[in-house]
Amino acid sequence: MSQTEATLAMRSAIQKVATGPEYSKDLTLDEAYAAMKYILAEESDPVQAAVFFIALRMKRETDDENKGILKAIQETSAFTEVNVDELVDVADPYDGHSRGLPMAAFIAPVLAACDLPAFCHGLDSVGPKYGITSHKVLKAAGVNIEMSPAEAAKCIETSGWAYIDQKHFASKLHDLIPLRSRIIKRQVLTTVEVLISPFKAKKKTHLLTGYVHKAYPPIYASLARFAGFDTAMIVRGVEGGVIPSLQQPAKLFYYHDKGDEQSVDLDPTLIGIEQSTRAVPLPKDLPKSVAADNIATPFDVEAAAQAVADAGLAALKGDTGPARDALIYAASIVLQHTNKAKSLSEAAEIVRKVLDNGEALNKFKLLV
Repeated sequence: MSQTEATLAMRSAIQKVATGPEYSKDLTLDEAYAAMKYILAEESDPVQAAVFFIALRMKRETDDENKGILKAIQETSAFTEVNVDELVDVADPYDGHSRGLPMAAFIAPVLAACDLPAFCHGLDSVGPKYGITSHKVLKAAGVNIEMSPAEAAKCIETSGWAYIDQKHFASKLHDLIPLRSRIIKRQVLTTVEVLISPFKAKKKTHLLTGYVHKAYPPIYASLARFAGFDTAMIVRGVEGGVIPSLQQPAKLFYYHDKGDEQSVDLDPTLIGIEQSTRAVPLPKDLPKSVAADNIATPFDVEAAAQAVADAGLAALKGDTGPARDALIYAASIVLQHTNKAKSLSEAAEIVRKVLDNGEALNKFKLLV
């Protein structure tokens, strides 16, 4: 496609979405797809790309616009079928966490110990939060975070779990991180990047992701079906992550066989979790961030990632506390949803067993 055609397509898209609160118009799926395709191919002007993302956000993206953008990203990403019957895609927010220590990076090896292959994905750092990411946590714990899609797929087949970084399966999207940093605020890429789905199982691929704002469950459910996920679990998690609050009820939206989403209430006390904090608390002695502005997370993220790695490994070794409870809670939701347990309580007992007998720790060590 010529530069002129790309310029005209971007100009047309911007004219529709950036004409103010009363006159902005929605894009069709094909129009959003075309604009995103040119942005990924670096055929659009960076200023126009930024205006496009900001205008969409201010107008509020439609389902078709989200799907068009996701479709363009998927077409430039690597997809690998993994030789397992079922696979869980643990999709925690790529911009990370800043209010607690996130245990999402350890869910996949726990599920693997429960005979359910799983993987997580992410990147080193991106806005708007620039928080603690699974990339940083697993790097601090000694896991190989630089596997190719083929290598990660092989790890899932042989070890039961893996981590895959965005730069290795969606390099064109990863190249937009500098632009996203200049935009500063959340935009559509933050929403859709967790749904790219780089790996597929032979029979069923399950999505586990999180949300905070009430408007997002139907958005994620629609995108998950569009992306090809057979089932989905969309948890009202701490900071929009995949682990619910450890101290209060939460909501789980889900679907099976690409059907309509349903919802169920979650209560940690019903599976023996009694905590006084929503998540694993941040250590009080974390070094402060040396960032030159106040946008980045206020503490040293690398030090916090090491604290997560230490807490997660301790939980895998049998230590009690909020880190262990976070893993029990999240993994139990998955086991019940995938019919590996008849109830959340039964699922929790399965998870406690693999934590207590060292099977989860052994699975983790396979990638260290």
